[in-house]
Amino acid sequence: MPHEAISVFDIFKIGVGPSSSHTLGPWRAAQRFVQMLQHKNMLATVTQVRVLLYGSLAKTGKGHGTDIAVQLGLCGDDPVTFAVDQIDPKIHDIAAMKKLVLLGLHEVDFDPQEDIEFLITETLPYHPNAVTFLATARNGEAIAETYYSVGGGFVIREGEETGTVQSVQLPFPINNADDLLHWCIKTGMSIHEIVMENEHTWRGEEETKGDALNIWRVMKECIYRGCHTPGILPGGLNVKRRGAELNKRLLAGKEYSDYDTWLLAIRSGGNDFKYILDWVSCFALAVNEENASFGRVVTAPTNGAAGVIPAVLQYYIAFCPDSYREVNKEDKIIQFLLTAAEIGSIFKKGATLSAAMGGCQAEIGVSSAMAAAGLTECMGGTQRQVMMASEIAMEHHLGLTCDPIAGLVQVPCIERNTMGAIKAITASQLALQSTPDFAKVSLDAVIKTMWDTALDMNHKYKETADGGLAVNVPLSLPEC
Repeated sequence: MPHEAISVFDIFKIGVGPSSSHTLGPWRAAQRFVQMLQHKNMLATVTQVRVLLYGSLAKTGKGHGTDIAVQLGLCGDDPVTFAVDQIDPKIHDIAAMKKLVLLGLHEVDFDPQEDIEFLITETLPYHPNAVTFLATARNGEAIAETYYSVGGGFVIREGEETGTVQSVQLPFPINNADDLLHWCIKTGMSIHEIVMENEHTWRGEEETKGDALNIWRVMKECIYRGCHTPGILPGGLNVKRRGAELNKRLLAGKEYSDYDTWLLAIRSGGNDFKYILDWVSCFALAVNEENASFGRVVTAPTNGAAGVIPAVLQYYIAFCPDSYREVNKEDKIIQFLLTAAEIGSIFKKGATLSAAMGGCQAEIGVSSAMAAAGLTECMGGTQRQVMMASEIAMEHHLGLTCDPIAGLVQVPCIERNTMGAIKAITASQLALQSTPDFAKVSLDAVIKTMWDTALDMNHKYKETADGGLAVNVPLSLPEC
């Protein structure tokens, strides 16, 4: 049966905020374009480069940093390793010098004000997130390529094969939740074990485990950094960061020196419901405030929803001692991430991870479903309970619109991560206390419903800043 082979590390990507589809995707597309020029031995002959942004990339690109991303990508910088504190200085230098060094090798004249065009009235038919790169050589030859940023940092070049049949053959091919359940029943393996077997197609088990723990390392560093960084978010909305202030208030003067001692300080506060609720919100706020500040985050499965999974996993580590034990803590983290990634993969195959295609149900909704699944698996839930938790989480995000004020990934995006995290925990608890045999809605049914809803949703609620809160909250911002 044809299937799309998606790795855990296609779903979880290390990168830079604030948006996977509007920042990370265009950044990767720009990298691919200059790498293509080099491969064709054209790079050294280029005299001019222009960038055309269409649809959602044009309408919210300034707020999402799309113009910044394409410049860094054209320079050959990598979002996984590029020092985030060097973004502003580098972009400032490009604008001041009106020069761009393609792939770090070949300098061309480049004025961002003139050479990046925001075509807000034009949308290409394949996907709302489209970018075209145009290069002109000394001999007058021109070359152009169009890329689509389809959500979660995934990029498709126009004309390349976009079908579902992959050259990689997985031992357990999965297109939907029924496929996943079939393999679980047939083998008796849990979901994360099925995923691990599939990951062997790309790498050994120890490498997969190491890469998963590295994903968690970046997540927890982001949480910790966000919980200790006050200030105002960039972009002109003057949104105050709340994670650091809430962290300080909740700890009430407790002393600590690093993440591990901070975690002990959190645990020492007990298990009062309100206390735990505040911490889950704090964890989610911290991550997405970092995301909004062009910080280092993990796309999970998108940047706009990057706080949900780290917040729920941090909740599990901090407040579920009977399940999360020091002797097997790394195994539990891997179990959580592998399970969550498989659910995200199924949503991508059956619906979308792009807010420009499906509204915020495709971001916060999917991340909440992923987190609910990971938590339920770690808490000892059956395979059916894991899928039930995922279904419950998405069922109560159906129809969620994407309406970022001023095109910034701040309001309502940051708070929505707290809602997604709390819903994930609630969905997990409901599933663990339920018998899935009596459930009326399957995971596949809710994924189909999400996609149907996405197709029916008015375009102005799909990351355009043309509807919802984006037009009903009066602002006095400079034109950008």
